[in-house]
Amino acid sequence: MSSGSKIFTGYRALGFVSDHVPLATRYNKRLKENYVITSVGNAFHTYNCSKLGITQISDKHPDSITCIAVNNRYVFTGCGNQVRAFKRSRQLVHTFDGHSVEVHLLLPFGNHLISVDIHSNLKIWDVENGGVYLEMEFSNSTFHISALVHPSTYLNKVVLGSKQGTLQLWNILKDQMLYSFTGWGSPITILQQSPAIDVIAVGLADGRTILHNIKYDETIMHFQQDWGPVSAISFRTDGHPIMVTGSTAGHIALWNLEEKKLQSQIRNAHYSAVSGMNCLPSEPLMVTSAADNSLKVWIFDLPDGGGRLLRQRSGHSAPPNVIHHYGNNGKNVLSAGQDSFLKSFSTIHDSENKSLGRASFNKAGTKRMGLQKDKYMMPPITAFAAEVTRASDWDSIVACHRGLSQVTTWNFQKSTMGKLRLCHPRFEEKEFQTATAKCVDISSCGNFCVIGYSSGHVDKYNLQSGIHRGSIGDPAHHCCVMGVVVDGMNQILVTAGLDGEIRFWGFKKHQQIDSLRTDGYISGIVLHRDSSMLAVSLDNFQIIVVDLDTRRVVRKFQGHSNKVTGMSFSPDARWLISAGMDCTVRTWDLPSGRLVDCFMTEMAVTSLTMSPTADFLVTCHIDSVGLYTWYNKTLLSLVSLAPLPDDYQPQEVDMPDTQVTASVDSQTGEDNSMEDDPQDYASPEQLSAELVTLSLLPNSRWQNLLNLDVIKMRNKPKEPPKVPKAAPFFLPTIAGLQPKFDIQDDKEEGDKKQSRSDLSRFNSLSELGRKLEEGNEGLTALDYLKELGPSAVDSEIRCLGPDAGGSVTVMCQFLDMISYVLDTKKDFEISNAYLGLFLKIHGDTISSHPELVEALIQVKQKLSETWGSIQDLFTLNLTLLTHLRTAKI
Repeated sequence: MSSGSKIFTGYRALGFVSDHVPLATRYNKRLKENYVITSVGNAFHTYNCSKLGITQISDKHPDSITCIAVNNRYVFTGCGNQVRAFKRSRQLVHTFDGHSVEVHLLLPFGNHLISVDIHSNLKIWDVENGGVYLEMEFSNSTFHISALVHPSTYLNKVVLGSKQGTLQLWNILKDQMLYSFTGWGSPITILQQSPAIDVIAVGLADGRTILHNIKYDETIMHFQQDWGPVSAISFRTDGHPIMVTGSTAGHIALWNLEEKKLQSQIRNAHYSAVSGMNCLPSEPLMVTSAADNSLKVWIFDLPDGGGRLLRQRSGHSAPPNVIHHYGNNGKNVLSAGQDSFLKSFSTIHDSENKSLGRASFNKAGTKRMGLQKDKYMMPPITAFAAEVTRASDWDSIVACHRGLSQVTTWNFQKSTMGKLRLCHPRFEEKEFQTATAKCVDISSCGNFCVIGYSSGHVDKYNLQSGIHRGSIGDPAHHCCVMGVVVDGMNQILVTAGLDGEIRFWGFKKHQQIDSLRTDGYISGIVLHRDSSMLAVSLDNFQIIVVDLDTRRVVRKFQGHSNKVTGMSFSPDARWLISAGMDCTVRTWDLPSGRLVDCFMTEMAVTSLTMSPTADFLVTCHIDSVGLYTWYNKTLLSLVSLAPLPDDYQPQEVDMPDTQVTASVDSQTGEDNSMEDDPQDYASPEQLSAELVTLSLLPNSRWQNLLNLDVIKMRNKPKEPPKVPKAAPFFLPTIAGLQPKFDIQDDKEEGDKKQSRSDLSRFNSLSELGRKLEEGNEGLTALDYLKELGPSAVDSEIRCLGPDAGGSVTVMCQFLDMISYVLDTKKDFEISNAYLGLFLKIHGDTISSHPELVEALIQVKQKLSETWGSIQDLFTLNLTLLTHLRTAKI
């Protein structure tokens, strides 16, 4: 049995920027550019600081990265109990094994690397040969190492900080402790070398930052912040005596070291603790990162010396709730997260990602107060709909929010929240004050949106003006409305109630047309407008498919063992892809009604969407802030989609990384693990004696044979062509569909012309007539006609008549050729086209010669037999399709 998915393969993860691991920066002298390295789970990204453009993505780690350090040659990462060294920010060159538990601190030290694990075991590695130079063990009960730093100009010495609050100065060359500092009675969170020699900055868990002279063991100055522990420290080196500290509350403080006071502060710089911070050397710039999945560059150009946000790169700070593709090109995916943000991610390049902002009751008030202390922030988006038809004229996105009856609009082109707030006055009444908007849809014309509420009401609004255009029913349901959709022609509106009833309404007059009762409670619906197929998920984990034309259930799918969280049709409506809380993603084949693919993921899928171009499936998962793209392997090669057995056990597949993880084999459609795939199928020349086979000729070669005279009359030039004054030189060519140069010598050409002219006096037949006389059932003549264009075919068939050099015998041979082709049931369409042209040209001649009439009667009988059998097959298949669409299964 093959493992994984037959249809989809992991491609790439979107929306990951940074996590809780502190960032690292390095300067490239050759390119004169600063680069910042951030961790994104089991890989790290390298960004340039000038534009925050991603330059490198590392290879995948076996586990999550716990710490990062850099020197001028390598990027070092801690992953579990291993330390890895990467060259060129991507290529793994060294792996250091020796720790028994997780490594959480790294410090490059010349040609060596210092690593510390959570049990306070310190190892010094020789980077080039990978050996252990020195190993030191500390007890967590007496000295739990929490930070370390190499003091400038202190040869072979490091300072270790502990959670007990004490410091130790060690000579690692002699494996000797030189001095022990008593500390300040609080756990040490970070150590940082200052621009001044002998002075280091010590960050404490109680919010104090100490500048301490380690040469004389004297505290020079200390600062206190009220935002919790100090999480990061950095110093400006562009001529300003400023120390910058970060806090676990997401605030940043700027301290003036000359005046020993707080210079400025950046409140709410991040939504979570500032994990990484570095001031770029000799520049008024600072780079920060945090666990809120953002990377920001600040510039110190404000009048009070404070910093402002220069550029940023961010994803969702909380897992997405729902995702949808935007547009018909499949390049953009809209994502609504639990952080109340609506963002757009590009499947082509990260530079095209953009944020549409955070939902707010008062945009102006939010801008004044800032995002962190925004009292106007709206709850997260739970459902939204988008339509690109009138996107350039007005808002094209409508969203419902958790616990609110108010619905918001968004503008994709302006990347902002719209001005409309759609809410019916009835929800101000006491009876309906607790009602919330549950679902929404936009008509295909882009003019109207329909909203369903938990109170059972369904309202229609105009998107341009926000005017209420009517309510559906009174109310539409007597329970919570779980889904509303509008068909592609704006004729039918479908509403689904929690009680399991689906109702069909007229979109314009709002009258009820029909209703359908399901076997269980409804949890969601999805409509494929082109095929009018409606997928309905039920609380009993079943999925049913309803045809809007007949308003009947045409398919039932059962296989999920937990709640269905997402459904999406393929663009051709052949597949229905569903996901559930059982961590499976299933692909159902609608024509056969069977499960054709199933795979399991590490985390349950909360929402999914299939690209309009059928190339990518995008999913979002529980406890993950990113989106995951899966490539459709059936676009590249033949994939066996045999139905899976009922007892099929799906196997877990690896989640895609931020780097493209599809291998060469998967990109070419080959999978060596799938041993049960069939070999390449070679189609026979004739599938069955009961079927007809068409030729491989394009339609333009035979479809317009009967209309050539009309085409020639339409394309007739209005005036004769003008001869140029100095005609250019051209090589002589031989006429035909594929022109060839005539490069023979004039003498040889003249001799052959003379010989041909002598022979032509004794034989006036055309080339087609001569090939018909050769016999071979006329196959040689048919192959000759298939090589000619429409005009040449018309000329050859005209030359078969007695008036044009042909004869009645040759015409009979042509009809015999058509009769033989009909017997073989090959080249069916071109034989009919040639016969039609023959009858049009030589109709009068045929009626005056009994032998031609007799041959034509035989052709008619064979044509009737052949077409009659084909027509019976057409009728049988159309009847079967009609039955499958209308029958209740």
